[in-house]
Amino acid sequence: MEEPGWRRKNVRDTFNKMESDNTRYIVREQEWIRQDLSSYLKSHEQKERLRILVAGSVDDGKSTLIGRLLYDSHLIYKDHLDSIYKDSKVFNTTQDEIDLSLLTDGLKAEREQGITIDVAYRYFSTEQKSFIICDAPGHEQYTRNMATGASHCEVAMILIDAGNGVRPQTRRHSLIATIMGIRNIVVVVNKMDSVGYRQEIFESIKSDFLAFSEKLNIDAIHFIPISALTGENVVESSANMSWFMGGPLLNYLEKLHVTNNRNLIDFRFPVQYVIRPDSFFRGYAGTIASGIVRKGDEIAVLPSHRRTRVKSIETFDGSLEEAFAPLPVVITTEDEVDISRGCVLSKPNNIPVTGNVIESMIVWMDNAPLECGSEFLFKCNTQLIPARIRAIRYKYDINELTRSYSDKLCLNDIGRVEIVLQRPLVYDTFRRNSTMGSFILIDRNSNATSGAGIILEQVVEQSSLKHEKPFIFKEKSYIDTIRRNSLFGHRTATIWLTGLSGSGKSTIARLLESQLFEHGVHVAILDGDNLRHGLNSDLGFSPEDRCENIRRAAEVAKLMNDAGMVVIAAFVSPYVKDRQMAREIIGENFIEVFVDADIDTCRRRDPKGLYAKFKEGKFTGLTGVDAPYESPEIPDIHLNTGSETIEESLEKMQAVINNLRFCK
Repeated sequence: MEEPGWRRKNVRDTFNKMESDNTRYIVREQEWIRQDLSSYLKSHEQKERLRILVAGSVDDGKSTLIGRLLYDSHLIYKDHLDSIYKDSKVFNTTQDEIDLSLLTDGLKAEREQGITIDVAYRYFSTEQKSFIICDAPGHEQYTRNMATGASHCEVAMILIDAGNGVRPQTRRHSLIATIMGIRNIVVVVNKMDSVGYRQEIFESIKSDFLAFSEKLNIDAIHFIPISALTGENVVESSANMSWFMGGPLLNYLEKLHVTNNRNLIDFRFPVQYVIRPDSFFRGYAGTIASGIVRKGDEIAVLPSHRRTRVKSIETFDGSLEEAFAPLPVVITTEDEVDISRGCVLSKPNNIPVTGNVIESMIVWMDNAPLECGSEFLFKCNTQLIPARIRAIRYKYDINELTRSYSDKLCLNDIGRVEIVLQRPLVYDTFRRNSTMGSFILIDRNSNATSGAGIILEQVVEQSSLKHEKPFIFKEKSYIDTIRRNSLFGHRTATIWLTGLSGSGKSTIARLLESQLFEHGVHVAILDGDNLRHGLNSDLGFSPEDRCENIRRAAEVAKLMNDAGMVVIAAFVSPYVKDRQMAREIIGENFIEVFVDADIDTCRRRDPKGLYAKFKEGKFTGLTGVDAPYESPEIPDIHLNTGSETIEESLEKMQAVINNLRFCK
């Protein structure tokens, strides 16, 4: 389709002006650099630094935008600019006009195809702030490169072509950015000139992205319309978009403040190698992952848990009294302790987790799919451990950001995976410590990186829960289950209702209880909120506390089953592994019922006002919104309360209950 004449003229006029200005193009602060380079560099040391990931779908204009920022800010040196003019004519990717994307697309294949393949980093500085920009490839084939870039950035700038709107790769990049710990998103709607600068198109794209982003873990999101090709609303405001009152992109980036995510509380020092130049010196080299260490501090060596003290902290420039992340240092100890590569030093009263089974979120980067039973080398900091994939919980549907069951992850898939390690790993969860909670999986044959991921939590093995307690004995009743069933006239069971808040669990539980009671069944409800008023009042809503909440509820339900009662347990219970733990505790009497209602239906009902309070910002961690809910893969009963009536749901329950011969 041919471009409108007004747009061709607009773009042509812009580049004609650029070409005429090329001869008098002067780098900003060039005279200062020439006269006093030392003071110029020192001035930049005092500025706040912001690391920005520029991502989005292919051809959305990422490289062009970065080039435009550098050009309009007068931060391109003359010889480099001349080279770009020359290469623009050679590769002819912009119809004989200057191609600013060539400032970042340095590979020959990138220039020939007009796409970004590898991650490119560019540094520039304004009077207010310094920036490191990571230009990530947009093509799906190079998603692995984008994930690598995201792991080093604090802000994600997601570009969207105004003519194409939100595309699958836009969603994929947004999801990966949040998985990698980026909580601030700037959505830049580019190529507004191609749609006549129409506000309704910008608002439509904004609405689509907001609907998608509700399921992402984002602290702040901002939308800006621009045209990287013509430079409108990039460095200077656009007269063609006077309806947008938010100011140009560079102005927003200069004012954006991101809270420092450097962890200075938890001291972690992964040992990279041992320095032993002679018989008089033994030091342990590495980079401080987090926290602060001082000379004389008591430290623990993990995984052995041996203790010693810091004798000295050495650097290339001499000894230090204290050091903090992310400094590379050499630590010497007062005692001769067995410390080697892969060990982690920490404070004795603040140690990381040690375990060999973890839950993780993985971005798969290999052409060969990831399957259960596959074996890899697991690399976390300096630790390299043989590992096996024990379970694939789910993978993400990028278009809907929903979770679906899968027995494998293919190239560019993102999913939750349980990993078993051959020996214990010393780590923190990614949320607590991004450096100690991220890893890569390495193919054992080719040594290629097959996947990258973050550690969500530790899996507590049932064997560890049932460790021997020599002075505690389990007492058995003289009355067995068969005699109780005979007396009461029905079998025992725990009917476990799981689903989002507002899905109808409590309503179904009360109605089912009434029906069973009318049939003479000894029945009681275990409600999650009721338990949190008493037995579980000491628990919060972290994944660990949710796990303990379910464990206690399951133990209570089992005791009630042993007493001959039917238990109806109504719990959100969002995690598959927690419900599986409950099933193992309760045994064959466990019946899982998935009370299924979509998030919009639950929002409309909102019986406890949780969704309204969440929208007002009164709390975070609402299951199904900014906290995960893992749907049962094969529940014993599936109730779709979003589309069926209460009577239809109860009919499904009654049929199963009758088949299991619960009633007299």
